[in-house]
Amino acid sequence: MKTQNLTSVSEFHLMGFSQNPNQQLVLFGVFLSMYLVTVLGNLIITMAVISDSHLHTPMYFFLSNLSLSDICFISTTVPKMIVDTLTHSRVISYVGCLTQMSFYIFFGCMDHMVLTVMGYDRFVAICYPLHYPIIMNPFFSVFLLSVCFLISFLDSQMHNMIALQLTCFKNVEIANFFCEPSQLLNHTCSDPFTNIILMYLFVVIFGFFPISWNLYSYYKIVSSILKVPSSGGRHKAFSTCGSHLSVVCLFYGTGIGVYLSSALSQSPRKCMVASLMYTVVTPMLNPFIYSLRNRDMSSALKRLQGRTV
Repeated sequence: MKTQNLTSVSEFHLMGFSQNPNQQLVLFGVFLSMYLVTVLGNLIITMAVISDSHLHTPMYFFLSNLSLSDICFISTTVPKMIVDTLTHSRVISYVGCLTQMSFYIFFGCMDHMVLTVMGYDRFVAICYPLHYPIIMNPFFSVFLLSVCFLISFLDSQMHNMIALQLTCFKNVEIANFFCEPSQLLNHTCSDPFTNIILMYLFVVIFGFFPISWNLYSYYKIVSSILKVPSSGGRHKAFSTCGSHLSVVCLFYGTGIGVYLSSALSQSPRKCMVASLMYTVVTPMLNPFIYSLRNRDMSSALKRLQGRTV
């Protein structure tokens, strides 16, 4: 397509997973099922934390907020994709594209920040168990969550400021199933070097530092656990942070995969698969990881099921 001024660009065209009409119904069923499983699973985790007094601790307070954030995160992209698959339309308005990008960045960053705070919670609980009730008091827990919200909002608005500076586009075809920020930068007429540098700087600030903190936290956690004399004590300590470690590895692994695929791969299909893993599969697996690997959560879910029956 020809280069178009911003004033004449009213919509973008997203790429679908398949152009074959015979596969659209199958894709619709698959994506709808994954979305419903994700929403239902994370809602159940949230309800279990709220309804069970045994889970009224900072760790599960952050977990319930992570589940709510996962629901919002997947809802920024998948419902639009499901509707597009059913209606065979890949069009998204310019305003809708920027809005989707804004919420995608906000809730994605919120997941990063909450996982980082959960890592800090486990670090204090295992390395400083006697001081844990004093440090992780309810007021400080709410304060940490507020900081997560504020940082996510700033990250989202910074990306919005960059997107609003784009004055024209060489192409309105976005090689993904949603408005992925790097795709918009690739289609700008102006030299994208400065914007790309700024965007990757945000990735370093809001991605590298949380990852570094989680690595440091688990280095200290493992060191403390190995000093526990009894094997039963070590197993109990590992079980309290095993679920969080699994989610951290899954979330950051797929997130790094998205950025590497967009930067190195020339295949739009590979980028879409990486984005699908990050935006859909990871939020869907989180409830299963916490319900299967966490004994307290498994017991709470059984009690919730018993009350419901």
